[in-house]
Amino acid sequence: QVHLVEFGGGLVQPGGSLRLSCAAPGFTLDYYAIGWFRQAPGKEREGVSCISSSDGSTSYADSVKGRFTISRDSAKNTVYLQLNSLKPEDTAVYYCATDEGPSTWCDLYEYEYVYWGQGTQVTVSS
Repeated sequence: QVHLVEFGGGLVQPGGSLRLSCAAPGFTLDYYAIGWFRQAPGKEREGVSCISSSDGSTSYADSVKGRFTISRDSAKNTVYLQLNSLKPEDTAVYYCATDEGPSTWCDLYEYEYVYWGQGTQVTVSS
């Protein structure tokens, strides 16, 4: 089983930025597509962004496109989600997840992801 750990959540003012990290000690994340999902209290979990294990293709939810950027640093075995221009409605627990790898491309269907981290809290408030 791939054990994922998210880092980088915190409290930020509207319009601010955060960078979330996804790591998996003992596993090579290059072999997997990585998806970022989020869940706010009382709401269903939704897909945010993903990056494939093959050509690095990416996908974004309409609600975050142009504000969030996903990237992969193979040397550090880490996947990042850069959150810019944050809004209060971005407040949620953010999770990273993997498919069973390798992947040709990625999408944001939750059922395709099998290993999940415990999440990191992002709070956007003044």
